[in-house]
Amino acid sequence: MSILIKAVSSLEKCFMDEDIAAKREIARGEALLGEEFAFEVAYVSDDPAHFPRKTLRLSVVSPLKDYITVRQIEPVPVRYPAAPGSDDNYLRKTPGLYPDLLAPLNPRGEVFVTCGQLKALWVTVKVPEDAEAGDYPVAIRLEAEEASFSAEITLHVIGVRIPKQKMIVTEWFHTDCIANYYDLETFSPKHCEYIGKFMRAAVDNGINAILTPVFTPPLDTAVGGERRTTQLVDVTKTEDGWEFGFSKLEQWVHLALAVGVEYFEISHFYTQWGAKHAPKIMGWDEGVYRRLFGWETDATSDEYRGFLRAFIPALLSKMKELGVEDRCLFHISDEPSLDAIESYSAAREQIADLLEGHRVMDALSNFDFYRTGACQNPIPSNNHIEPFLEAGVPDLWTYYCCGQHTNVSNRFLAMPMQRTRVIGTQFWKYKITGFLQWGFNFYNSQHSVRCIDPYLVTDGDYWVPAGDCFAVYPGPHGEPYETLHMKAFTMALQDRRVMDLAEELAGRDAVLEVLEREGEITFSKYPHGAEWLESVRAGVNALIEKNI
Repeated sequence: MSILIKAVSSLEKCFMDEDIAAKREIARGEALLGEEFAFEVAYVSDDPAHFPRKTLRLSVVSPLKDYITVRQIEPVPVRYPAAPGSDDNYLRKTPGLYPDLLAPLNPRGEVFVTCGQLKALWVTVKVPEDAEAGDYPVAIRLEAEEASFSAEITLHVIGVRIPKQKMIVTEWFHTDCIANYYDLETFSPKHCEYIGKFMRAAVDNGINAILTPVFTPPLDTAVGGERRTTQLVDVTKTEDGWEFGFSKLEQWVHLALAVGVEYFEISHFYTQWGAKHAPKIMGWDEGVYRRLFGWETDATSDEYRGFLRAFIPALLSKMKELGVEDRCLFHISDEPSLDAIESYSAAREQIADLLEGHRVMDALSNFDFYRTGACQNPIPSNNHIEPFLEAGVPDLWTYYCCGQHTNVSNRFLAMPMQRTRVIGTQFWKYKITGFLQWGFNFYNSQHSVRCIDPYLVTDGDYWVPAGDCFAVYPGPHGEPYETLHMKAFTMALQDRRVMDLAEELAGRDAVLEVLEREGEITFSKYPHGAEWLESVRAGVNALIEKNI
């Protein structure tokens, strides 16, 4: 029996057709108290008798065993790995099976080894906050009747807690996709239960703001089309104006707070790409439940203006009652272009006074648009952020989506893990206040024309590079499955927190010196090697340990 096994960095991606010898072995890792540390165990058989597979029993041997989780890294189909014209910093640009899905082991704790096919396990150590500083062995054993194979590292625990995340992070949360995939009635008890599970997965990965569909979000919807209604506010048109019911919104806020959500990102008040129309709003009118507003409604119509001027004060009053008014984030329209400046400005002016003192922000990468003053809190993409940085825009956010495929960080499955994780260093250097990504769990095609099976379609139906649409897969019973590309971003957020602590202890210049030993770091310029990023993190850890 011949099985090759080694511990490798969490910055690796192990494709089934790769040689295990090419994977860089590690023997040591470091983490702060409360931090989530991860590494991989790569393994393969060179015995033809192990085809199609050999069953092995997995065991964990470590004083930290109770805080260790092991999952199988499963490959997923990728038809669209990279956009035309993208740079060379990709692992591959050919269709195929790419490692991404983190699947639980079977109930018997077994794994399968196959001759000639490289496989890998994702090992997570959630360091307890009350652990003693020092070195801890962590061994993963694969056992058969006739032999045992082991991969082991030493985890060095640094005796200080990782600080709380200050940065606001949102990845848009699509409640309709949960209902569609599991075939659930919208906001039924089972739907709400599953929403809570998806929210918890988001919070566990640093997402502390949740897109809150007071009305069905007007996002990724074909002009003239509509997405499944997911509206938390009940609306009734009366002879005297409007009445609102907030019972479902109250339930949403309580559920979100219970799983650790801190901020509530209210769905956009106008349609995407320019604020020309109202979102779909359902309600009661003379005893009939119907669509009250939608594509047929001009954004600046008197009726919709009157509706918003009644609704927004009522919403703020309810959120104040729930104790979260000061943690609400608002939008006008997503990604307006410069030729939409007139419609965007007119829509904003209708409600600007009502939202005074609250953060009103939009994804907006055109600096000339920002200079008009129409959007005071722009969220530029990370490949258009330089002029905003040069202008000293306060409390700056950034985002990425399908268009950020050259030079900058993103989370596409074809990208190296280091390229996804490096954004944490950029967040720290440029003191980024918040981050937005549009797809925590978008299981639709482009413009939401149809639902897709995310296990088969990872590109929104040949729309965007695989990895852009969703960060989690919908598992059985509403339990989301995490992914490699999500965990790389989670580690980026942890890096930011650790760098914040090092700055507090050792000073900003000391941290910057560690970060830029090999040259200046920008959003589009940084060393591409995984070992460089690991050395930066080790240097930051050393600053902390020296100064505690």
